[in-house]
Amino acid sequence: MRLREVIRRLRHGGSGVRVCPRCGSPRIRRMGGLSGWLLPTMYICPDCGYQGPIVLELEKEEDGDGEVQDLR
Repeated sequence: MRLREVIRRLRHGGSGVRVCPRCGSPRIRRMGGLSGWLLPTMYICPDCGYQGPIVLELEKEEDGDGEVQDLR
């Protein structure tokens, strides 16, 4: 990955899929209210009940043949 691409992703955020750090569910959602504005962004998972500021973001990666693979 080139340095310019890394800086662009950091500036604009990743383009991956956010998943729950506890159960791996992609159904994790941001909580409403002041979360992300006045307070750190909080997430909630409807599958396992996780509530917290940490989520995993999985990115798709190309293999040597140019095919896209999911990192899950």
